[in-house]
Amino acid sequence: MLLLPPAFFRRPAPEVARDLVGTLLLVEGVGGVVVETEAYDHQDPASHSYRGRTARNAAMFGPPGHAYVYRSHGLHWCLDIVCGPEPLGSAVLIRALEPRSGLDLMQQRRGLSDARLLCAGPGRLCQALGITGALNGQPLDQPPFSIHAGAAPPEVVSGSRIGVTRGGETPWRFGWAGSAFLSRPFRP
Repeated sequence: MLLLPPAFFRRPAPEVARDLVGTLLLVEGVGGVVVETEAYDHQDPASHSYRGRTARNAAMFGPPGHAYVYRSHGLHWCLDIVCGPEPLGSAVLIRALEPRSGLDLMQQRRGLSDARLLCAGPGRLCQALGITGALNGQPLDQPPFSIHAGAAPPEVVSGSRIGVTRGGETPWRFGWAGSAFLSRPFRP
């Protein structure tokens, strides 16, 4: 499978978010097909970069195609992919994967066997793939990461983002239509 080229990430966050659905995300060979994403940019009140650069969000202002890994509510790690035509604070949250590679290790890390729940949500996904803050700022085209183009583009649906208090109505959540591996179903 082909690795996504650097130019893929040098586009606006909503375009990258939509086009990441159907790609294969691996961390040390463990991972699966991206089935759900959310886009954020620096003009978006829901984005970590909205109020400017801080120590926490500095990776969002770095080069496109790098990881922005942070703790959500002090509990769960989350993986965003830095993107945009310029390093202005845009990123795509990876919300859910369909597990494909390393299922035994994912099940061990998560302490459960139901494949539908292994990576259905950003915190679950990071736990299953072993993603921690140590990977913040790392390039996604070098080990331990790899992101590969999908075999064929899926049917993608969009809707409101999840868990944000401002800007949540912006339809920048994207998902594989009908996937059983989404964190939450899309409303019609």
